[in-house]
Amino acid sequence: MLIEVGKQVHAHVVKFGFESDGFSQNNLIYMYVNFQSLEKARRVFDKMQVRDVVSWTSLITGYSQWGFVDEAFEVFELMPERNSVSWNAMIAAYVQSNQFHEAFALFDRMRAEKVALDKFVAASMLSACTGLGALEQGKWIHGYIEKSGIELDSKLATTIIDMYCKCGCLEKAFEVFNGLSHKGISSWNCMIGGLAMHGKGEAAIQLFKEMEKEKVAPDNITFVNVLSACAHSGLVEEGRYYFNYMVEVHGIEHTTEHFGCMVDILGRSGMLEEARELINEMPTSPDAGVLGALLGACKIHKNIELGEEIGKRVIELEPNNSGRYVLLANLYANAGRFEEVANVRKLMNDRGVKKVAGFSMIELDGVVNEFIAGGNSHPQAQDIYKQVDEMLHRIRCVGYVPDTSEGVSLHEEDKENPLYYHSEKLAIGFGLLKSKAGETLRISKNLRVCKDCHLATKLISKVYEREIIVRDRNRFHHFKNGECSCKDYW
Repeated sequence: MLIEVGKQVHAHVVKFGFESDGFSQNNLIYMYVNFQSLEKARRVFDKMQVRDVVSWTSLITGYSQWGFVDEAFEVFELMPERNSVSWNAMIAAYVQSNQFHEAFALFDRMRAEKVALDKFVAASMLSACTGLGALEQGKWIHGYIEKSGIELDSKLATTIIDMYCKCGCLEKAFEVFNGLSHKGISSWNCMIGGLAMHGKGEAAIQLFKEMEKEKVAPDNITFVNVLSACAHSGLVEEGRYYFNYMVEVHGIEHTTEHFGCMVDILGRSGMLEEARELINEMPTSPDAGVLGALLGACKIHKNIELGEEIGKRVIELEPNNSGRYVLLANLYANAGRFEEVANVRKLMNDRGVKKVAGFSMIELDGVVNEFIAGGNSHPQAQDIYKQVDEMLHRIRCVGYVPDTSEGVSLHEEDKENPLYYHSEKLAIGFGLLKSKAGETLRISKNLRVCKDCHLATKLISKVYEREIIVRDRNRFHHFKNGECSCKDYW
């Protein structure tokens, strides 16, 4: 029906001769973009005799919102003149498609062209800093916001808090949060979620209680974050309490995410049957996230029978997610069932599923450096590998023995990248090489940190007397004096 209306609108525009009017043509572009009719939108755009900034920006936004970021950039490059809205449209397109390096490159161009930074560009770039773990860049943008008097509305404040939380700087996040004259629900949720991902479960619950005292009504996201805090900190009874509390006190019904958190809480604590019963009681079919939480717990507690059953279900729900295959293969490998490991590898190959490459990033002097396992592309690769070898030698002297329990290779090239050259070890080696004694190292990794790197990083923090903060796919790990904030519970 809507598309028919759209066609009628177009027909009327042509009939009454308004298509030559720039305003109407911009509306046409907007309409076609919303219906994903990008070819028609482009046709209108190409026929326009006079194009204003709205025309160009509408087309850029249209291409990017449907995933055609390269086409959006081609249009952006053709623009005769740009304002901050145009720049933000393109920067936001890169951020939303996780092309953070490209967003930074464009932001540098924007600054070189002396374009004023408004709150929309600031928000987009803070999200880019979050994606790369670029704390120093994020601090600079936050400082610019303060100095230039950009209005700190609730959305921008939450973006700043989120950046500090996800770049491993909780102190600054709290500083911004506590400085807000008015705290909206999104700010409370962000701060509680930040504490959760850093493994500070008790502090997250305490902040939730403060939120209730301030008469701010929680929503379903609040309870996802509270339950996540319980999961990351092993707070089983507290998790049970808030799982019931959200329904009984606040009338908020459980969603799949809440069930997933509760399954994670029970599963990690070894209560696999109770977790399974909870899944069976769900009013809807469990998704891959819920079942994946139980599969991860089966691996931790070496329950091969239940893990095999759940692992096969998860793979069928997400046949293109390589992580699901890897988890099941590791489960088989730990049980010595290498024929099944080979079968999982064959299934991946038959389906054309590629294992996601692990990479780690570290920001030093405002520059983000990226590493892959066994990679040699960094200009200082030779020095980095020397540093890593020295680092490994020093931790062996205090008892390091590589943990190979997660060393299942599902692709031949993995064998070329042994444990001691995993990407986070290269990033840490680079950090030790380039930073001053005593400085905190902050690493971001796109995958879950493996057992061996976790063990090695604990020892590195002790031997080199450094605090090392690692953000992996699931949470933060604060390594200091040979211990980790997760208490080996991840």
